[in-house]
Amino acid sequence: MTHIENFFAYIGKVYFWFLDILKNIGDFVLFEMKLLPLYRTRPYRIKETMQQIVISGIGSSGVIILTGTFTGMVEAVQLYQGFHEFGAENLMGYPIYISIFRELGPVFAGLMLTSRAISAMAAELGTMRVTEQIDALDTLAVNSKKYLIIPRVIATTVSLPVLIIIFDAFGAVSAYLISVFALGVNETEFINTINMYLKLSDIFTGVLKGVVFGFLVGSIGTYIGYNAGGGAKGVGEATTNAVVLGSITVFVMDYFLSSLFLILGW
Repeated sequence: MTHIENFFAYIGKVYFWFLDILKNIGDFVLFEMKLLPLYRTRPYRIKETMQQIVISGIGSSGVIILTGTFTGMVEAVQLYQGFHEFGAENLMGYPIYISIFRELGPVFAGLMLTSRAISAMAAELGTMRVTEQIDALDTLAVNSKKYLIIPRVIATTVSLPVLIIIFDAFGAVSAYLISVFALGVNETEFINTINMYLKLSDIFTGVLKGVVFGFLVGSIGTYIGYNAGGGAKGVGEATTNAVVLGSITVFVMDYFLSSLFLILGW
């Protein structure tokens, strides 16, 4: 093949790859639109929803606490190095807290939930699909989407904001302890900068991001797992895709939400 033929072959591959992405996005949007009426119809599956909240929320709290604690410690150490160059280390309390509350808390908590809970959801639903358990539910006149998907999406939507609050609390405390007792930052100045500049909206925007992240990663994980196929290999691919796409979604939506909050002045 000539260089021109190679060029057009490459363009063709990119074109069909782009069309495949658009098709997958369209299929996902249509699938989710069909699910919307199920959120407000009976039965509400409260028991199943609470079980999923325990699995995805309480089950993820340990890794959230660990991640939040060390994130706060690292933030304190890194910002101290930068602020110390200008002799302003006593003013670093507000930058640490706003970065944790507005960005690091929502993003890291979303990633931890995706890697732990969403991957498990995709694997579980994928296994149920390839072993025909979902087909069996439909045969028994049980709405498999209402029974399997809705409780999991509600659970992640409710759990992630709470996990973000836990992350923020442990990150803030650990950052304070390291800054004051390990790095020698003036405690009064550290706290004063926080009281002076930190607003309630800084915490609220992070929690609001958690609602959006929780709904999206829960929807993505359940969609991929519910539509898995191809036996054990397909379940593995579904689990990997759920984690990768969920993580990418967190980063992409974080940018758009941060830009929106900036426009709104939050």
